[in-house]
Amino acid sequence: MALSPQSAFPEDVNLEKGDVDDGVAGVVGVEDLVMEGKVWRKFDYRVLPVMSMFFLLSFLDRTNIGNARVAGLQTDLGMSNKQYSIALTVTYVPYILSELPSNLMLKAVGPDLVLPTMLTLWGIVTTLQGIVNSYSGLLACRFFIGLLEGGIFPGLVLYLSYFYPRYKMNTRVTLFFSSASLSGAFSGILAYGIIQMDGVGSRPGWSWIFILEGSFTFLFGLSSYFIFPRSLEKTWFLSDEEKEYVKGKLFEDIQKEEEGFSWKEVVEALKLPQLWLLGAAFFFAATILFGLAYFSPSIIQGLGYTAADAQLMSVPPYAVACIIALIASFISDRYRCRGVICVISALFCAIGFAMFLGSQSKHVQYGSLFFSVTGAYMAAPTQATWNANNASPQTRRATVIAIGFILANSGGILATWLLGSLSPAPRYTKATITLLVFSLLAVLFYVLNILYLRMQNAEKAERRKTMSRENEKPELGDHSAWYIYNL
Repeated sequence: MALSPQSAFPEDVNLEKGDVDDGVAGVVGVEDLVMEGKVWRKFDYRVLPVMSMFFLLSFLDRTNIGNARVAGLQTDLGMSNKQYSIALTVTYVPYILSELPSNLMLKAVGPDLVLPTMLTLWGIVTTLQGIVNSYSGLLACRFFIGLLEGGIFPGLVLYLSYFYPRYKMNTRVTLFFSSASLSGAFSGILAYGIIQMDGVGSRPGWSWIFILEGSFTFLFGLSSYFIFPRSLEKTWFLSDEEKEYVKGKLFEDIQKEEEGFSWKEVVEALKLPQLWLLGAAFFFAATILFGLAYFSPSIIQGLGYTAADAQLMSVPPYAVACIIALIASFISDRYRCRGVICVISALFCAIGFAMFLGSQSKHVQYGSLFFSVTGAYMAAPTQATWNANNASPQTRRATVIAIGFILANSGGILATWLLGSLSPAPRYTKATITLLVFSLLAVLFYVLNILYLRMQNAEKAERRKTMSRENEKPELGDHSAWYIYNL
């Protein structure tokens, strides 16, 4: 089944377009291209920057504890490595529990209220994290950060699907997810500057990391109430003609959405084999991603660099990861090759961990981060898009997205224990071997998902030969013969 870069469907799908003469078709084509560029550009300029800032602040406020640790947090609070891992784990338990309810609430209440409220509240908690003076106080803050942040990534992916067709999703998800890799780079630079405030207000440098970054999150959260459009119908920057155009593109791509919330669709989502095949890969890939996000400064410090230098040297791998992830997402959208990009990203991780494991040179070990960090940040947005692309209608999609992230953040819990507690610095041998194996297992499940979806598309192609679209039972969602799974 061949794919052309320009079409949203495989070439053997015969969409009914009516009989038009060449002249009219040419005019319609030109008008369509003009509208295409104008409409998506408006979304890209007005919605994506806000979403990117949401996710940057989410990732920054959740992972800046790694920078604070290098700056003296663990020593000042008298924590052991085990207690530090417990503090990270406490973040993920409510994080996981909140993801599905948050996504379902997003659909019921509206993203314009749910997402800004989450951001504003966790900004307050992050700021309070900077004034704790006990281990129990830190645990309380980490719990509420996890509870409030849990729905942000699945919520943003779901929200994006309200406006963009599937074949435009990966580049957009990567654009806002690239803010996570930027936060990895930005947090190092920011932490290096902030820890120079050590002693200001009789507070240590690590506390100012939380206070300043949390305060900015709080202020941005308040402003975001006035920015987010609730739905396509309430998007103020589109004309009525542009809204109709987007509706047509969404219908062409994902069929008819259901009215309101449906528990039946939640159950249908849990029956999808592609959810569980990709879900296994989510777990493996996320263990890698969060392990690197939380421990990169500690890994670099373990190579013999000072705490300040370790903050700065964590920047280049994340900067490179951001650029390569954007290039990969463009290829993924243009050639509809989500699975191939995921496989390549996991192989990048495997190469990085093999280099770290097999070499005694600190230069090679540092260089290995360019492979492992790049692979981790290539995989995350692509598999999130792939997961969202292959479920419909909205409640089913919301459930699939949330379950994928629940499995991913279960990997986050494992990551908090792998490096440091279960596998001591500076070599992290057991952890590196585990993450190498996880990289290869992710490859396996990506390939299995590709094969399953290819088989399903072939079966749908056969069904289309024996029936018309009008005769098909309505409200089938992704089970429709005209819903082509993204590979």
